[in-house]
Amino acid sequence: MARFPRPTAPRLLYTLFTSSKTTPSSSPSPSPTTALLLGNFQVRKFSIGGNLARAKEEKDPWWKESMEKLRNIGISAHIDSGKTTLTERILFYTGRIHEIHEVRGRDGVGAKMDSMDLEREKGITIQSAATYCTWKDYKVNIIDTPGHVDFTIEVERALRVLDGAILVLCSVGGVQSQSITVDRQMRRYEVPRLAFINKLDRMGADPWKVLSQARSKLRHHCAAVQVPMGLEEDFQGLVDLVQLKAYHFHGSSGENIVAGEIPADMEALVADKRRELIETVSEVDDKLADAFLSDEPISPGDLEEAIRRATIARKFVPVFMGSAFKNKGVQPLLDGVLSYLPCPIEVSNYALDQTKNEEKVMLPGNPNGPLVALAFKLEEGRFGQLTYLRIYEGVIRKGEFIINVNTGKKIKIPRLVRMHSDEMEDIQEAHAGQIVAVFGIDCASGDTFTDGSVKYTMTSMNVPEPVMSLAVQPVSKDSGGQFSKALNRFQREDPTFRVGLDAESGQTIISGMGELHLDIYVERIRREYKVDATVGKPRVNFRETVTQRAEFDYLHKKQSGGQGQYGRVIGYIEPLPKDSPAKFEFENMLVGQAVPSSFIPAIEKGFKEAANSGSLIGHPVENLRVVLTDGSSHTVDSSELAFKLAAIYAFRQCYAAAKPVILEPVMMVELKVPTEFQGTVAGDINKRKGVIVGNDQEGDDSVITTHVPLNNMFGYSTALRSMTQGKGEFTMEYKEHLPVSQDVQMQLVNTYKASKGAE
Repeated sequence: MARFPRPTAPRLLYTLFTSSKTTPSSSPSPSPTTALLLGNFQVRKFSIGGNLARAKEEKDPWWKESMEKLRNIGISAHIDSGKTTLTERILFYTGRIHEIHEVRGRDGVGAKMDSMDLEREKGITIQSAATYCTWKDYKVNIIDTPGHVDFTIEVERALRVLDGAILVLCSVGGVQSQSITVDRQMRRYEVPRLAFINKLDRMGADPWKVLSQARSKLRHHCAAVQVPMGLEEDFQGLVDLVQLKAYHFHGSSGENIVAGEIPADMEALVADKRRELIETVSEVDDKLADAFLSDEPISPGDLEEAIRRATIARKFVPVFMGSAFKNKGVQPLLDGVLSYLPCPIEVSNYALDQTKNEEKVMLPGNPNGPLVALAFKLEEGRFGQLTYLRIYEGVIRKGEFIINVNTGKKIKIPRLVRMHSDEMEDIQEAHAGQIVAVFGIDCASGDTFTDGSVKYTMTSMNVPEPVMSLAVQPVSKDSGGQFSKALNRFQREDPTFRVGLDAESGQTIISGMGELHLDIYVERIRREYKVDATVGKPRVNFRETVTQRAEFDYLHKKQSGGQGQYGRVIGYIEPLPKDSPAKFEFENMLVGQAVPSSFIPAIEKGFKEAANSGSLIGHPVENLRVVLTDGSSHTVDSSELAFKLAAIYAFRQCYAAAKPVILEPVMMVELKVPTEFQGTVAGDINKRKGVIVGNDQEGDDSVITTHVPLNNMFGYSTALRSMTQGKGEFTMEYKEHLPVSQDVQMQLVNTYKASKGAE
């Protein structure tokens, strides 16, 4: 048997071992044989001189380098600030699309990111679309988000998985109500951001006014990193305050950038604004402050590094300028994304360890660790459910098995794709920091996936409770199947959209974030599923309960040819104690065999059924205890049905004597309104029979906590917007059911009787 000369193998292995500095996408996993050899070699090397650590360090850069060249950013802003138009230009300059189409385009194509017909027709963005592009060897994942307040869940989901964001502000409209909401969400998810003042070509454009508004209204510690050359119709280009260069944008779509000297008439303004920028950054960055205080000249490189440090630490917001529609200032903004926004390993992400009572775990974000990925958005595609995943750690490969931590299911990945709005390209694997989409996985939005070695869940996303409900039903009976299919799909895609069935009227009730939100869904059912639906008035879920003990003694006897029916039940009903976890309790205190034990379940079933619909307004009866003390039976005529009916009639007989009351849902409403509208809003809450329980000051906003009956909250989102010029926002969550006042009870009972009489 031929033997290798001894030195050859280790040298060959060493080459194998150190040559793995490839990018994650190109590094194939080693074959079992290689892995075994490598394993032996590592042990031998360790025993020789303990150099394993050094070898590992040499191995590090393959993913570090690719992670540093990755950015996950979102673009969000107020309605009509030009988010989608900006994304369209970014895609054009990075070579992802080859011609530009406008949002409300006359060419009938519409913007690339608005892939739904409804979005193109109304010229607004409804869903967040994800895409990726390459700029100067950096990979950038972009999520375009909606600006309407009714779609905030889309914004929340996008921000949850991003590392940085661009806040677009309109140079004419300035900081608007939704800009404040979006900025608040960015703060909640600790997202570092750049600001981009858009539409400098419009009449009345004033970027310096917008900058001062950002400081006063958004409390941003910010300064301009660019100065525009001319405004409105005379908008020529930009001066970069960091590099001290003037940029002009030439070509039919502004693709040729010409860098030149700063115009002589602007030198004083530029020097002034650069000094302001350095001062503002040095307030939050010690290194730059030292250089600034000792009057050293500050080089562009030092200033750029200081801005990056301060932006990533969320202490500073660099402000860029331009006009996306006129193709000016977009490329410098892209450079700013690379220079100032963090890469995935510079952002701290935390997971909750389910095995250690939800202890917080820091995820370093390296592809060598165990897989942790979050499903942040679902979509019904042409080939089934499409799940958007943000990978926080580890590598995900096509054909491998992953585990859904929330459900415990093991799932194989049949297909892995990278998204470009509604088009996709297949990939074999993706590593930490990337955003990809997967087909054929059944899960809900917000689920966490791992490779099974750890049991982590990412912190759950902040899902607001729906604030408005409507009754909907299809016009034609034949389209019921398509109708329910549509509702199921929308519910999986959007956690703020809920569907319920009203047992009384048999109507389907849909709940969402506001009138526009629900209108859009009704419209989508009509368009995508060709189902016409009628929309009715919503109704509130009342409950009934008893307030005192009442006795019952009922004999149900029915004699007909053959076997009859016989059953007698004796006992009492009473209210349950307030802190009782159960809503209904049945207790059997029978002594002896007056009623055979085989009939007891039928009696309980009868009482439960009767409690489903109280006699006041036909709503379920809660907090009820039924005690059975005695009864009698017949050897031949007694049956389960006879006792069940006896229980139902016994309940109805004694219900009125137990002094029933109606309970209505009371909501805990938290309002956030600018202080100047506080009086108007508080007055309106009192009118709606609300009780104000707390009032705090938060910056320029008042935070009012109040308990209001849900029945008085219909149309409140619209009322609040009109009272606060669109700047107020509210969240509403269920608190408890409380008894209604006597006059409301009379009114509800009379309405119920009238509707019953009409039937």
